[in-house]
Amino acid sequence: QVHMVESGGGLVQAGGSLRLSCAASGRTFGNYIMGWFRQAPGKQREFVAHIGWSTSSTAYADSVKGRFTISKDNAKNTHYLQMNSLKPEDTAVYYCAARLGRSGSAYEYWGQGTQVTVSS
Repeated sequence: QVHMVESGGGLVQAGGSLRLSCAASGRTFGNYIMGWFRQAPGKQREFVAHIGWSTSSTAYADSVKGRFTISKDNAKNTHYLQMNSLKPEDTAVYYCAARLGRSGSAYEYWGQGTQVTVSS
């Protein structure tokens, strides 16, 4: 059974930083894409960033480009989201997820989410 567990959320002032971690277990992810999503109150879940587990290729939402960095540690089966220059509008529950690295694949594995709150 696949498990994805986020950690690292919390309360931070605007301009501060947080690093989220997502520990994955239960299968190998060699041909997967590992992503981060977020959902703010009253809004739909939105894509934040993703990284190819074997390719290391990355993609970011325009709203976080230049501020957030996604990375991974294959040996630890963990991927990360370094969030710098945080803004109040970054406040949301952040979820990690995984999908096959194939065009059209849906994210099939999800974590439980971790709260990030940015105060002004």
